[in-house]
Amino acid sequence: MLVGGVGGARFLLGVRELLGATPFPPPDSESHAAAHEITAIVNVGDDAWMHGVRICPDLDTCMYTLGGGIDAERAWGRQGETWHAKEELAAYGADPDWFGLGDRDLATHLIRTQILEAGFRLADVTAALSKRWQPGVRLLPATEDRHETHVVVTKPGGDDDEQVAIHFQEWWVRHRAQIPTFGFAQVGSEAKPGPGVVDAIADADLVLFAPSNPVVSIGAIMSVPGLRAALRNTAAPVVGISPVIDNKPLRGMADECLTVIGVETTAQAIAEHYGARSGNGLIDGWLIADGDSAQVDGIAIGTAPLLMTDPATTAKMVVAAAELVGVTMPETIQ
Repeated sequence: MLVGGVGGARFLLGVRELLGATPFPPPDSESHAAAHEITAIVNVGDDAWMHGVRICPDLDTCMYTLGGGIDAERAWGRQGETWHAKEELAAYGADPDWFGLGDRDLATHLIRTQILEAGFRLADVTAALSKRWQPGVRLLPATEDRHETHVVVTKPGGDDDEQVAIHFQEWWVRHRAQIPTFGFAQVGSEAKPGPGVVDAIADADLVLFAPSNPVVSIGAIMSVPGLRAALRNTAAPVVGISPVIDNKPLRGMADECLTVIGVETTAQAIAEHYGARSGNGLIDGWLIADGDSAQVDGIAIGTAPLLMTDPATTAKMVVAAAELVGVTMPETIQ
C-alpha cells in the first residue's frame, strides 16, 4: 500500500484486521513469518528538521496508530500528550513556535535523530522504533533522501506579487492552507526509492492506494524517481481508494491541495488525475463511495461504504478493492 498519515494509518488497521499481522521488524527465523505480508510505502514529503530533531509525521502516525499509542481524538500525536517542551521553547522565542511538538512525541524524534546521526538509514531507524510499537505492518519510507514537499505561495506579509516557497508543514499547520498558493514542489537532492520499496511493488499480489491526500501524500510518493515506473511495470493490479465521500474530503485539506493543481474534489476528477495504467496512468481499479460516480476508460470502477469507522468495516473496503480487479482474498480471512 501507498499511504500518507491519518487516512493511511486507519486504512492499514483494516488491512491488518483482514490479513493478520506482519512481523516488523522481521523475525530471525522464517518459521515465524506471517502467511501474508503487508507492506506500507509511507510518504516522507511532510518530514522536517525542527529544533534540531528529525520529524517524520506520516511514519509516526502509522506507527502510533497501529501500535495503539495515537491520540484518537486528534488522530495524530501521542495519547496522554503534554506540551511542556513546546511551551518552554516558545518562552525562549525559539522558532517555529506554531508546530505542535509534544513531550512524548519529542522522545521519538530524539531517538530517531540520534540513530540517524550514528550513521544508520531511515529504514533501519523505522524498524528499530517499531520494535516498541509492533505495528504488524512492514513500514518503509518511500525514500531515505531529502524529498520534502514545499509550497509556492505569496510571501506572507509581503508584496502580493512576491512568491516564495515554504515548507509544507508551515503552509498546512501555520497558515491552514489559507494563503494564495500556486503549486507544490519536492525539495532536496536527487532522491531514489528507499530500501525494499521497488521490490515490494514488483513482488506484490495487489497494490493499493490508501484514501490519502492525492497531492501531498500519494502524489509526493509518486514523485520519487523510479516509483511511477515501478507501479507501471508491476504485474500486480493497482487499485486506488477514493479519499472523498459525497465528493468531499472527510478531514484534512485535500480539497485545497487539489484546487491548487486544478483538479476538482470529486471521485471522477481524482480518478482522471491518477489515470489508467492501460494508458499512461497509475491505476487499474478505483473504489468510490456509495452515491459517488466515476467513469474512466481503462479503470474498473466499484462502489462501497468508505467510512472507516472501525478496522472490521475498513477490512470490507479492502475486500471490495481486491475483488474489483479479480483478486480473491483467501476464504479463511474473508
